[in-house]
Amino acid sequence: MSLSKDKGGKIKVTAETGEALKPEAALAAESPEALEPQAEKTPEAQEYYERLLRCAAEIENLKKRQEREKSELLQFANENLIKELLPVVDNLERALEHGRQLDAPAPMLEGLELVHQGFLKALTRFGVTPIESVGQPFDPAFHNAVMQEETTAVEDCTILKELQKGYILQNRLLRPAMVVVARNSEKGPCPIDLKV
Repeated sequence: MSLSKDKGGKIKVTAETGEALKPEAALAAESPEALEPQAEKTPEAQEYYERLLRCAAEIENLKKRQEREKSELLQFANENLIKELLPVVDNLERALEHGRQLDAPAPMLEGLELVHQGFLKALTRFGVTPIESVGQPFDPAFHNAVMQEETTAVEDCTILKELQKGYILQNRLLRPAMVVVARNSEKGPCPIDLKV
């Protein structure tokens, strides 16, 4: 078999006997085995296409996950620093309460109050909010019960006192509130696991 150009510039395929072949005959004469790989390539090509789609989907999911992780990192980057500052806020609150009980000089109490308010405003700017506990039903997701107290004045499992404030950072628990929970013996025991 040989290839040649005629006067019009068309390529002709000729068999060894010298006669010109039609294009279909040229393909058949060229290689009957050449058609078989094309038939085999269709499922193989489909498989490669499906693999390409899966890889593209994995890359897209990876991009989304990285974006979400980056957003969370930026949102909670100051979490450890804020956890270290919470005891300072607790100490300021204790100092204020102690100063009020001992009738400390008004300017000193006013200064402590301003520092305390400044800390709370700074924490609020970074998305930290205190958990309101007193009078609320006990929620183990936000409260750490350290004591139970007998009382019939309130519902069972209601928080009576807050020993240490709890805080939330951007809807994530930063520190649970340490609380005293009411126990009403008339209605049965409150199902609380005390953490001492």
